[in-house]
Amino acid sequence: MAGLDAFGTQLQRGDGATPTEGYSPIANVTEITPPGIERETYDTTAHDSEEGWREFIGGLKDGGEVEIEVNYDPREHDSLAADLADANPRSYKVVWPGTLGEWSFKAILTNFEPEAPHDDKLGASLTFKVSGKPVMTVGA
Repeated sequence: MAGLDAFGTQLQRGDGATPTEGYSPIANVTEITPPGIERETYDTTAHDSEEGWREFIGGLKDGGEVEIEVNYDPREHDSLAADLADANPRSYKVVWPGTLGEWSFKAILTNFEPEAPHDDKLGASLTFKVSGKPVMTVGA
């Protein structure tokens, strides 16, 4: 397979309702960088490590960050800026196109940076820090 078309991917924001949380897509998203998950390693090399090779064990895992670029519309996006004041993680999910699945996670908005260049469109960059384990649901 040569690849899959990314067009139609969404970042959806949870409304915090219980018992069933609803999600709404964030408007006018032009680019999404999903969580870049990683794991620390701890060096366990000792003087008697076999033939002088370094040895490691797996450490803590990190859900990474999510970054989006939007065609900025204050009427649509300024409500997201209010999330900067909230210290508690909110539910989000990246929904892949068609029936490819989704990644759901809790995250804290850490950066909201609008721009208004004199020779281009209004834009904004937003960064979300993932808190805890992202859940990857495979689609059809």
